[in-house]
Amino acid sequence: MRRPLGGLSLRTRLLLLTAGLLLAGLGLVGAVVSDQVERYQLDRVDAQLRSLGEILSRAPAAGPPATANRPDLLDPALRLIGGPYLVYLDADGEVVGGLRSPRLDDASLPGPADLRTVPAAGDPVELPAADGTGRWRASARPTTGWDGTVVVAASLAEADATTARLRTTSLVSGGVLLLLLTALGWFALDRGLRPLRRIEHTAAAIADGDLTRRVPVLAAPATEVGHLATSLNTMLGQLERAFADRTASEARMRTFLSDVSHELRTPLFGIKGSTELYRMGAMPERADVDEAMHRIDREATRLTRLTEDLLLLAKLDEAPQAQLDLTPMDLRTLANDARHDLRDLDPSRPVELTGPAGTGPPGPAPVHADEDNLRQVVTNLIGNATTYTPPGTPVRIGVGTVDGRAVLEVADRGPGLAAHHAARVFDRFYRADHSRTRASGANAGLGLAIARALARAHGGDVELDTALGEGACFRLALPLLDQR
Repeated sequence: MRRPLGGLSLRTRLLLLTAGLLLAGLGLVGAVVSDQVERYQLDRVDAQLRSLGEILSRAPAAGPPATANRPDLLDPALRLIGGPYLVYLDADGEVVGGLRSPRLDDASLPGPADLRTVPAAGDPVELPAADGTGRWRASARPTTGWDGTVVVAASLAEADATTARLRTTSLVSGGVLLLLLTALGWFALDRGLRPLRRIEHTAAAIADGDLTRRVPVLAAPATEVGHLATSLNTMLGQLERAFADRTASEARMRTFLSDVSHELRTPLFGIKGSTELYRMGAMPERADVDEAMHRIDREATRLTRLTEDLLLLAKLDEAPQAQLDLTPMDLRTLANDARHDLRDLDPSRPVELTGPAGTGPPGPAPVHADEDNLRQVVTNLIGNATTYTPPGTPVRIGVGTVDGRAVLEVADRGPGLAAHHAARVFDRFYRADHSRTRASGANAGLGLAIARALARAHGGDVELDTALGEGACFRLALPLLDQR
């Protein structure tokens, strides 16, 4: 059974393709060279025939020139053009005289009938030999001294032999060259494809699960193999990161589900416990029932708020832009309202309204945003400042423009956060102070996650600048109105 070409190795296919192209190139070059040599020889013979025919046609005589019987006078000229054949024809086309080289016999000469077909305009034509063993080139001219025609013919045997020798030489040398270059190509391809085999081994190791493997530097970066190695290493790095991200995402998802279960379980247990006490008759007094209903309402409210926050985060993850109703506004409005909200929450807390970084007065910060959503962001930032700083801790609200962005800052002088806490403060269900007693409506760890998600839906972000013992500054940064 024949092996299909697709089953051959890359080296064999490249070698066959190269050998085929080389063979075609050598054949084409040989054909062109032999054709040009043949044309050159024909042109040379034609030029000599025209010259001799012109001379003989103008010889003054009343009949065929007397020199026809003097081969000793014309023999040098005959030898000069390769042993020609001279024939004189009368007005009726009959042969009335001629001259040929002593080396030629009658059978190898063109026949009289073929000689009569030669046009008298002097254009050379090709004639066959009488015995069909060779070719002749003939040219005819009308004579001026008598009413007749002189035909000059030369054999092409020598030209044909030269062309045949050239073709044979080209064939033999081309075959030897093809074999030599094929052998050299085999070893060159073996060496050139060696890096690809190393890449193949690396790919096999990666397929077995070793994602840390990389393709070694096998060639200069500017070469094809170098480009391939660089591209593969880039792809492998992305794959490794993708697998690592997937693993981390799965871990986060497990943690998220665990946190959600915990957060939902706490209010549900409170509601369930109150209802069980009522069902068991442990609330004989009206005041006990009212207290139980109050706890149920408090836990239901907490459960509702948690559910709404989770639903909002899910919507922001799926289609953040669809949750926004954008209109032109200025962050100074939110900053001023936030100052009043802070004073209402904690009248003992000093609140200062400044420009960004506490320099100068509040500045304009025009944006194209959803005001309700941004109010939720600012409310979450204010709630974070009041929840995680001692009562009476000063808070600064800064608003203005910084580096081409509209900025609203909520900065406190509280205890601040350590670096490992600051890195995770925007994670869902993450609380830096796990020991804090959670009263009614306590934060479940979603406020900052929601704030960042809403800010990013607007094309901005919420940033944190903090250090342990130096307070914390949460910064809402959004694109300016004229940049959207």
